[in-house]
Amino acid sequence: MSKAAATRLNILQKAFELVYKNGYRTTSIDEIIATTQVTKGAFFYHFKNKDEMGIAMINEVMYPGLYNDMVVPLVNSSEPITEIYDSMHALLLENPFFIVKYGCPAINLVEEMASYNETFKTALGRLTSQWQEAIATALENGKAAGKIRQDVNTAQVAQFILSGYGGIRNLGKIYGKEIYTGHLNELKNYLNNLS
Repeated sequence: MSKAAATRLNILQKAFELVYKNGYRTTSIDEIIATTQVTKGAFFYHFKNKDEMGIAMINEVMYPGLYNDMVVPLVNSSEPITEIYDSMHALLLENPFFIVKYGCPAINLVEEMASYNETFKTALGRLTSQWQEAIATALENGKAAGKIRQDVNTAQVAQFILSGYGGIRNLGKIYGKEIYTGHLNELKNYLNNLS
């Protein structure tokens, strides 16, 4: 990786950490620069403005992580009920990066920026759509293998699961990690009823 590419990636990663903890709109370019120890000129060499950096952060930092960790395993799922549940369990209870009081970085950005900026809405839509489609694909594969009932509307179930995740991550900000256990128990019951 070239020095310029490493600097760009460093800016995006540090920005992601700040935005996750503080929100996008309250995180300033100056704060990002202070954590990366690059000059303002270096920042503006890589990004015209904060919003361009924010879109790059979604596309180059958040999207690859989500795709590799959440999309790929589900698309290739052979046991959709178990694998969907396990992925949610891992996200809620085992992920060392996600901090309960801060919620989910993607859900936070959807809430903060989707109605405010159309470019963010598009980038975040791509992020969430890929995950939703992966859940639906896993369920369709389960249908083909006789593990999911044929009458199950996989697109609606995927949307329901994703919205449940977003909601429980937000409630976790208020009630703490303990609330995840009840959600996971009900998710398991729901998923088992799909077979």
